[in-house]
Amino acid sequence: MAGRTGRGRVISFCGPVWRILFADRAAKPCASVRAPEGRLHHAGQAALYASLSAEGAGVAIRRYVRADDAPRVIVELAVDAARILDLRTTPQAQAASVVWQDIRANGAPAPTWVYSEHARATGAQGMIYASRSRPDLSHLVLFEVSSSIVRAAGPALPWHPPYPVCA
Repeated sequence: MAGRTGRGRVISFCGPVWRILFADRAAKPCASVRAPEGRLHHAGQAALYASLSAEGAGVAIRRYVRADDAPRVIVELAVDAARILDLRTTPQAQAASVVWQDIRANGAPAPTWVYSEHARATGAQGMIYASRSRPDLSHLVLFEVSSSIVRAAGPALPWHPPYPVCA
């Protein structure tokens, strides 16, 4: 059942998502991120970032891809979650997709954390938000990373960036 919060709409989400990982993590495609901080997690919080399309997954990691990176794979996952906060068509959509890394590097909390903290506090299992560079694409972050919510739906396939990569 969909419901409204002060920031977004809570929806159920059942469908495929795509995640790009380093090939050495392909055996556990549903594992939470290793990074201690990200766009929508910090302080040891669980998070699994994915995109609603394979193209979106490539767009999502573009900032992080370098020419000398280890090999990567793309994996299709199946998600079945009852409580996802959808920010895509809200006034907060653009603010939830800002470049947060420079702000955080200067010692301030990532401004995007306010949205994930709100979602977690209201019992959301994750969030859907628009891509910063391609608002026509959407990304998903799961806060509950369990086999009852997310599972591999296909094999890990080699992934190569479809765009020029910097050294």
